This record gives sequence, C-alpha cells and structure tokens, in this order.
Amino acid sequence: MSELGGSGKIVCVTGASGFIASWLVQRLLQRGYTVKATVRDPNDPDKTKHLLALDGAKERLHLFKADLLEEGSFDSVLSGCEGVFHTACPVVLESGDTGRKEELVEPALKGTLNVLKSCLKEPCLKRVILTSSMASVVFSERPLNPDTVVDETWFSNPLILEQMKLWYPLGKTLAEDAAWKFAEQNQIDLVTIHPSFVIGPFLQPTLNATVEVILNLVNERAYQFRPIFYAGAQAYPDGYYHSVDVRDVADVHVQVFEISSASGRYCFNGTSVHFSEVLDIVRRNYPSLKLPEETYESKYFRKATISEEKVKTLGVSFTPLEVTLKDTIECLKEKGFLNN
Repeated sequence: MSELGGSGKIVCVTGASGFIASWLVQRLLQRGYTVKATVRDPNDPDKTKHLLALDGAKERLHLFKADLLEEGSFDSVLSGCEGVFHTACPVVLESGDTGRKEELVEPALKGTLNVLKSCLKEPCLKRVILTSSMASVVFSERPLNPDTVVDETWFSNPLILEQMKLWYPLGKTLAEDAAWKFAEQNQIDLVTIHPSFVIGPFLQPTLNATVEVILNLVNERAYQFRPIFYAGAQAYPDGYYHSVDVRDVADVHVQVFEISSASGRYCFNGTSVHFSEVLDIVRRNYPSLKLPEETYESKYFRKATISEEKVKTLGVSFTPLEVTLKDTIECLKEKGFLNN
C-alpha cells in the first residue's frame, strides 16, 4: 500500500480501544486518515491513553462516546465518514450459562444493526467493513479433517453453537447473518473479514482473550484460564492452532476499504500448526520458560486448511509465526503479564 492513501478522508472505527481496533487506528492514522473512534468511556485512560499517544492522533484522531445497544448512538459520529470499520464486540472465548449468552450475543447482534442503521443516514458513506471471525465460518455440519478446505462458502450453524453453548461464535454468526440481510435490503456496500485466532503485540494496557491463549502456554503461574482452552498448569491441546498476526489483520481492513473491487467475505488465517510446533518455536527462543509437556484432547482445535485464495487477491502478506510469537511474548513481558 502506498503511504497517505487516506489523506483528507474521514472514517470511523467502533470499539477503538480493542486489540484489533487499536492497531487499525494506528494504521489509518499512519496513512493520513482522520479517524472518528468510538469508545464506551472517552474519559477512561485505560481505554484511550494508548490511542492518544499514536502518531497523528493529536491532529486527526477524535474520540466519541457511543453505546452499541442504544439505537442512534452512532448517528452524529458517522457524519462525514466515507468508511466505517465496525470492530466493537465483546470477546470471551469460554462456553457458559444463559447469562453469559445474553452478555455476548445481544451486543454483537443488536450493536451491529444499530451501527448499520446509523450508516443509512450518512450520504458520504462508501463502504462498511465488519470485523467478524472464523467462528462464524467453521461450526457447520461439514466435517473438519486434514483433507478439508474451509473457505468463504462455509457458514456456522447457530443451532450447533446453541447446543455447544458457544456464545461468542453464536453472537458473531447471528451478527454477520443480520448484517448481510440488512446490507442487501438497504444497498449498503458491506465487506466482512474473518480472522482466525489473532495474536501479536497489543497496544492497549489490558490483556485480550486470544493473546491469553499464548500466555496460558508459557506462564507457569496459576491464572484462572479459559476452560475452553485449558486443562491444567502443564498441559496443552493435542490439536492445531490457526492464527494470524494482529498487524496483518489491521492491514487487511485498510486494504478492503481502499481496494474498490473488494467484496463479500474474506477468511484470513496466517498459519496452521500443531500446538507442539508453537511450543517448539517458543522453546527455541525462550529456553528459560517452563513450558507444558503433557497434552489433553481438544475438540476445538481440529486440523483443516483455511483457504487463502481470496484474501491473497488483496495483496496481503503474512507475518511469520515465529516473529509474531516473539513479539507477543516480548509484549507480555513488557506489560508485566510474564515475569520470566
């Protein structure tokens, strides 16, 4: 991508304090865009300090308070925006009870529709980019095995997710489905991006759920880990880890906005390796870390190939897994989550 491709253009990023969104704001500012960023509390330094410290923020970053569950909350924010990047969504990767379902599904579904309703009122709008997930792709009736190729024609089945009590994937699936129906009915140019597990260094001060999966593997201290991924202080899943670098995900968002021919859904996965290979990379670079030796059976980390055919038409590049893991661990150390 050429530099300053967004000079003079105004875009909006919802949920701007989040893991992916923070990097997206950084990339947009770097390219000359004026960014209207929504957060739940603009006066909370934990949500805004890292954004305000970005290059170009003083001149071209504007923070707004907005509530996903409040219809019309985004109307004034979107004034003058040519693009909207809807990244705001609670991310919790564990299964749980009905209370957890209500906490995750409603903000994803209702929040997405509220943002799209506000988009209808902005005449300058050219495209909406929805940050979805491979979670809205892979949970279908189709079997996952080494010969399976998962692509953009796959859609997760809400009934399966309901039965498994996987509320985050359910929220992502229902939100995407509702977004496509709304966009088609109202002639909105919508593109959805579906990354696998997103890891890498984080700009925000708090730990996000997908990076916590890496912390689980390399931290011997007794944290309260996500039960969907974790089975003991010295065990790792006997399965395959599908991941992508957060900086690559941010770049793809920008490319999808800037490339006029981009359309539809984009699966985005940088690498698929067995968890033992992840540990081998960590062990090679950080021999002092105490890493798990035993495995446990996991039904969530199946081996399958995620198609790169469509996303490569955007000219995307993939950061090597070793670089991403090293940068992630260095960030965890720098921010005090890892003492070794």
